[in-house]
Amino acid sequence: MPPVLSLVVPVYNEERNIHAFLTAATRALEAIGESFEIVFVDDGSKDGSLGLLVAATTTDARVRVVSFARNFGKETALAAGLAHASGDAVIPIDCDLQHPPELVAQMVAEWRKGADMVLAVRSSRSEESWPRRTASGLYYRVLRWLTSVDIPAHAGDFRLISRKVVDVLNQMPERHRFMKGIYAWPGFKTATIEFQAAQRNDGGGSKWGFFKLWRFALDGIFSFSTMPLKVWTYVGLLCAAGSFVYLLITIIQVLWFGVDVPGYASVLSVLLFFNGLSIISNGIQGEYLARIFEEVKGRPLYVVGGRWGFENNKRLEAVGGAHAQAQADTDSAA
Repeated sequence: MPPVLSLVVPVYNEERNIHAFLTAATRALEAIGESFEIVFVDDGSKDGSLGLLVAATTTDARVRVVSFARNFGKETALAAGLAHASGDAVIPIDCDLQHPPELVAQMVAEWRKGADMVLAVRSSRSEESWPRRTASGLYYRVLRWLTSVDIPAHAGDFRLISRKVVDVLNQMPERHRFMKGIYAWPGFKTATIEFQAAQRNDGGGSKWGFFKLWRFALDGIFSFSTMPLKVWTYVGLLCAAGSFVYLLITIIQVLWFGVDVPGYASVLSVLLFFNGLSIISNGIQGEYLARIFEEVKGRPLYVVGGRWGFENNKRLEAVGGAHAQAQADTDSAA
């Protein structure tokens, strides 16, 4: 019988957190009283994370491990976890214990009431710096304005997702994955519970630097909105209208009032301004073209280096989705 609950845990260099997480997660899930599995996705860790996870599969049959051949990123690890999870309800959760496993019981209660997705929303982000909180809030307001998808500002990956929704998500094969948008795109009935994020179990800081966050933010916009492309039509019309008006004013000043045309400084400023706009426009088009290029190559979303703990999981191929099925075909061919 497939388990009722599946935890999906992306792992990248979490050697110091794995034991504590397994202990806390197992205790919390056993208290619920439903059958469960814990699906770890090792995203090419460089430390001893994979060894600890493989060892855990030998002592607890409810632990499963998927190991990537190299690092593919957290968003891809989440996609792989959803593809390999077989539970009726799937809960993505971080391994650093900032997401409290004890909250899963409340999520299950909301799911039992009929919610297809239960979001865990942070009640406060006081542990983050003021600039980061401000930038995050502004970004999600802009993102909701640019797209037709309602993406909550303070909801991360920690949520419960019903099997019905997971099956839909597993049919979405795009390479540039912005999981917060992918979760929200199908719709379905959603409930929300609040929680306060804890400190990382290992006492470390975030692994997301500025450049990584910047790319993540761009993925959210370019994956779910074509507005950045469309807006340049209106910018072009506005600039053309402004240039035409400026030309008329210049002609009138010269012919009617004998005013000399301004020198090269003003002309150079205008040229640099419009050249800058042109470069920005080309850059935005390049972002979309790069994504099209990545999609049409048709490469696998990820490459699995190994699986442990799935021997008795008969629903892997049935519910794992296109990603798991394609990888299973690759493994059998090899």
